[in-house]
Amino acid sequence: MKRILFVLTAILMMTTGVVCAQEKSASITVTGSATYDFGDIVETSGPASHVFTVMNNGEMPLVISRVVASCGCTTPDWTKEPIAPGKTGEIKVTYNPAGRPGKFVKTIAVYSNGKADGNYVLTIRGNVVQKNS
Repeated sequence: MKRILFVLTAILMMTTGVVCAQEKSASITVTGSATYDFGDIVETSGPASHVFTVMNNGEMPLVISRVVASCGCTTPDWTKEPIAPGKTGEIKVTYNPAGRPGKFVKTIAVYSNGKADGNYVLTIRGNVVQKNS
């Protein structure tokens, strides 16, 4: 009887340890705003870029697996190595205004182990104006 009680207690302790270990995770947040407004961009001035700084507020390394822009006119580049807890990484977003006059709003989906339900969304916006001769 003591042996069975000992085995059950050991199993309970191991199960509790596994559950506690699984609660640790990475957590992605943006320092500042998750939306950036370029304002007016002159179409002939070429691509415009903004760097979002992301922070890992979790207890495990943050791994950004992919970053996807809502259209081909927006190109993301990001920190590829794991981001340690309490440290930051970067996501650089470049928008090409050529042939796209007018207002724009583009979203960038950030896929990582830092959010359990889906992706983290960044947004850029602005207005492309044609240069008057």
